Amino acid sequence: MRLIAHRGFRSVYPENTIRAIEAAAAVADGIEIDVRRCASGELVVIHDETVDRVTDGHGAVADHTRADLGALDVLESGEGVPMLAEALRAVPDHVGVNVELKEPGTEADALGCLSSEHPQAIVSSFHRDVLADCRDIDPTVPRAYLTYDAGTDGVDAAIDLDCEFFHPPAEGCTDRIVAGAHRAGMSVTAWTIDSATETERLADIGVDGVIADRPDVLAEEAS
Repeated sequence: MRLIAHRGFRSVYPENTIRAIEAAAAVADGIEIDVRRCASGELVVIHDETVDRVTDGHGAVADHTRADLGALDVLESGEGVPMLAEALRAVPDHVGVNVELKEPGTEADALGCLSSEHPQAIVSSFHRDVLADCRDIDPTVPRAYLTYDAGTDGVDAAIDLDCEFFHPPAEGCTDRIVAGAHRAGMSVTAWTIDSATETERLADIGVDGVIADRPDVLAEEAS
């Protein structure tokens, strides 16, 4: 089972920072990061629409320039909000990267950055139109449909989008849904995991990977 570090194992390290990415890359199969556009046009790595929760600043990410975001302190790490290119360069080539596009309008720039900065990157999104745009812009970059719907409708949406990956919530995963995704040629990665017990259940029903908040969720029997 593949272990993907959610925001760089956010329960252990300051999320979406270079420190977290580098530490997580030492043990994980892949790193999941979140991408938005800032006021000066660059793509930056931050989960929320605002900077308030994770930095010492205030206001919308879209109202801050690259320089503004770099000067903030993310979760008392001493680091600012990184740019996407900077984050991708922190991930070794043998470790995968799952770049979640949090908002429309980031597709072309994100795909261009992925193709130049990292050979094992995929894009994921809750937004179907974003994934459709990614398919049209560069169909060679694998796509993951990120959804709250772990049922048949969710699988069907991922199939319609020609996704290579289906990313449902862990609590909704069943062996029937996992089997259906597999029949469609998709790998299933469940989110967000915080215990080895949960990983064991997912492994038993055939889930291929977990997006986890901590590195110790992959019990020996589930690996």
